[in-house]
Amino acid sequence: MQETEQRRSSSPKQPIEKKLPQASKKTAASQSGEGERIQKVLARGGVGSRREIERWIDEGRLKLNGNPVSLGDRLKAGDHLQINDRVIHWEKFAEQPTRVLLYHKPTGEVVTRRDPEGRPVVFTQLPKLETSRWISVGRLDINTSGLLLVTNNGELANRLMHPSTQVEREYAVRILGNVSDATLEKLKQGVELEDGKAKFDDIKFFGGEGANKWYNVTVSEGRNRLVRRLWESQEVVVSRLMRVRYGPVVLPERLKARTFYELTDKELDLLFEFAGMEHEKRANTANPEFKGNRPRRS
Repeated sequence: MQETEQRRSSSPKQPIEKKLPQASKKTAASQSGEGERIQKVLARGGVGSRREIERWIDEGRLKLNGNPVSLGDRLKAGDHLQINDRVIHWEKFAEQPTRVLLYHKPTGEVVTRRDPEGRPVVFTQLPKLETSRWISVGRLDINTSGLLLVTNNGELANRLMHPSTQVEREYAVRILGNVSDATLEKLKQGVELEDGKAKFDDIKFFGGEGANKWYNVTVSEGRNRLVRRLWESQEVVVSRLMRVRYGPVVLPERLKARTFYELTDKELDLLFEFAGMEHEKRANTANPEFKGNRPRRS
């Protein structure tokens, strides 16, 4: 219990931090013309990210009213859309409200829809969607716990994950033994890994008893197992790793493992502002009810 309070002591009570700077990617200019671009509609429906859909268009996998789709094509009422010759009922994506969940992932779960080894997957813990699917904003490996954002808005997910946005990720790390100031400074200056140079943007000591010490570290990229690899490059053993913040979103203190919290419309406004996007307004601003492991709000 003492360790839990220690590693999350810097997290505010609200799930969205209001004073963090906006993601570096600028707001896209509003599109002119009738209808919406195909990649935008499908991304909003969770079919894939906008970048993925644009690649599918280049590969000739999409047809609009029987003709190959071009990148500038727009969807209008009555249009017939196919992906790999399968009909897509895109109209249901047009008015779909964005939903974002904060899921507290425990160690032992994998961030995938199906696991051939039969390990538990995070998506079975989430409410079912009728017209789209949940998309994870980044991943956490099986041995990492903490904050995982999921949304049904593919464009929002892509904005928050894209390398150009350089969204901060903050982790609480428990390590074995002491670390010298010289090693900490080296980790902040940057070290060479097998996939290029990397560094911690910030390192804060949060105490600890005996051999175990807690640090909070911040990185601005989502390379695979980056936090662990940085520590291991200095022969430091990581015994526990927990993500406590992704961009402006923090892990609520009272959110237990295997439970989730859904952002309110006001909180979504802040997240869309951070991502440089306009947030569509719901007719009913209250969070929709659903079954599942929903905790009381923090």
